Amino acid sequence: MGNSRKEEIAALARQIRARLDWYREEGVDSWPRLAASKPTPPPPEIPTPADIAVSSLLSDVPSGGDLLPLVPPSKTLEEIRGEIGDCQRCKLCSTRKNIVFGTGDPNASLMFVGEAPGQDEDLQGKPFVGRAGQLLTKMIEAMGLSRETVYIANIIKCRPPENRNPQPDEIAACRPFLEMQIAAIRPKVVCALGTFSAQTLLGTQQKISALRGKFHDYRGVKVLPTFHPAYLLRNPSEKKSVWEDLKKIMEELKKMEMEK
Repeated sequence: MGNSRKEEIAALARQIRARLDWYREEGVDSWPRLAASKPTPPPPEIPTPADIAVSSLLSDVPSGGDLLPLVPPSKTLEEIRGEIGDCQRCKLCSTRKNIVFGTGDPNASLMFVGEAPGQDEDLQGKPFVGRAGQLLTKMIEAMGLSRETVYIANIIKCRPPENRNPQPDEIAACRPFLEMQIAAIRPKVVCALGTFSAQTLLGTQQKISALRGKFHDYRGVKVLPTFHPAYLLRNPSEKKSVWEDLKKIMEELKKMEMEK
């Protein structure tokens, strides 16, 4: 057996082990079937969300309104990062070590949006690499995915001092870049992690407990808010609720794939 084949098997084993660890911690006893036991009949000849394109993700879509043809994003992720530059748009520039832009597949169907970088993220310049990030990785792998097949970002790109909550002016300074990232990636689903992420994307002051577990609309993109992994570290009893939310995302992505 070649070395590359052995490495593939070892990587698969690690992914399965991480998924089983998550299930065991969760007390999970059910999950959606991601493959049909027999061939799935073709969908009916009707327009589907995959056939109906989305209007520009940077223009508002009225609730329940028809979606217009999807236009190519005007900027790539590389161009957006270049536009951010050595950002001085808010006071966080004076205390940060690194700008934390985002990471993952630029064509991902699923995007995770968190709140703000922490100390580990600030040091490494990558989102979700600390304890909360390790838990997020387990969550992603439990879905049968990997960090390389999704995209991960935050609503703000610089760490607030002492990991305090992001302030309105900081969110306002970074929000255009998050919106451009979403427009460039064009995900099918966004998972909003935590209160500030959900409130920022959905333009609401509702609490995460009221928003989570349901799909909402962000300019034609489905958004499902759930608890932030850092919250789960403090409140492990909520992990099962988050798993239910993740199952809804898995089911929605499967449905969208079948409707192509």
